[in-house]
Amino acid sequence: MELQLNEHNKQEYPPMHTTEHILNQTMARMFGCARSKNTHIERKKSKADYFLSQPPTPEQVVEIESRVNEIIGCHLLVSEEFLPTSVAAEIVDLSKLPDDVSETLRIVRVGDYDVCACIGSHVENTSEIGRFEIISHDFIDGRWRVRFKLR
Repeated sequence: MELQLNEHNKQEYPPMHTTEHILNQTMARMFGCARSKNTHIERKKSKADYFLSQPPTPEQVVEIESRVNEIIGCHLLVSEEFLPTSVAAEIVDLSKLPDDVSETLRIVRVGDYDVCACIGSHVENTSEIGRFEIISHDFIDGRWRVRFKLR
């Protein structure tokens, strides 16, 4: 049987895209917020938006960067599995998926740190990522936008 998955309209830089997964989980753990609602992933720099009641303090920004780098440094295996949508719904949030989502979803795991449905490109191990650096951020009307790069 051939799997029928939704088409992906862009090619992300795998180290940066995998880092987005780690950043999303770090934000969820630190602030109890949802995964980024708007991201732009590029090789040189990327951005992600999170909806928060207040901006992170300077100390929290340093902690976000530190935690993301700590996870990258754990050399976690990045794996995928294909699950029926009904099974995937029990382990991941499907609210961001399009209405015409395929019956089978690709579930990506970053070790035991993060799991989500994703059709993007990823590294095989976090040791391939490099160092995460927050280069700027701003907070407007409840939206915290963070811009970051990898070294």
